[in-house]
Formats: sequence, structure tokens, C-alpha cells
Amino acid sequence: MKAAERKAKAARYLKIVTWSDEDNCFVGRCPGLFHGGCHGNDEAEVYQKLCKIAEEWVEILEGDGKPLPAATAGKSYSGKFVVRVSPELHQRAALKAMSRGESLNQFVIAAIASA
Repeated sequence: MKAAERKAKAARYLKIVTWSDEDNCFVGRCPGLFHGGCHGNDEAEVYQKLCKIAEEWVEILEGDGKPLPAATAGKSYSGKFVVRVSPELHQRAALKAMSRGESLNQFVIAAIASA
């Protein structure tokens, strides 16, 4: 596979670089394409490393005859999802929402937003 083709395919995957207080460095991840990541002290260098690793994973997967996972970059979300919880947790959340004068939906949105 040509380098340009491999690079174009790797670009379809979201790449995230964040600072880690625990590791005291930048950590780069590419969820959806591979587990793990890379790290370093320079954010731009970590991103460049991450892009290279993503390209290598594309080459490995295709070389092994495995299909590439669904792309994650530019993915749109409907804003709706279903979460299954135990009846007890559902009851606790509903009661907590009621005690705050909120709907269960508002309560869950606030909980997710603060996580």
C-alpha cells in the first residue's frame, strides 16, 4: 500500500492528545483503531507519533487481511442513547432527580457532563 493511501486511511480515525498529571507528560490515543498509545513531553511530537502509529496499524490490519474498524473522525452523533442499569439504580436516580426538581433526563445529562 502506498504511503499516501495509508495516511488517508489513518486520517479517518480520531486522534486525541491530552496532558496526564499522573504520567507528567502528553499522552496520545487513537480510540477505535488501537488500544494503548504514545507519550512524550512535546504535544506536537506526540501527535506526529500518534499519526505514524495509526498509519502502521492500518498497514498491519490490512496486511493481515483484517477489515479496518469503523472510522471515528468526523462521526456524527444523534444525541440519543440507551443505557441499561439495574432497577435499583434506576429508582435511585429517578428519586434523586425528583428531589432536585429535575427530570431523570436532566439529572443524567448533568451527571455525565460533570464526569
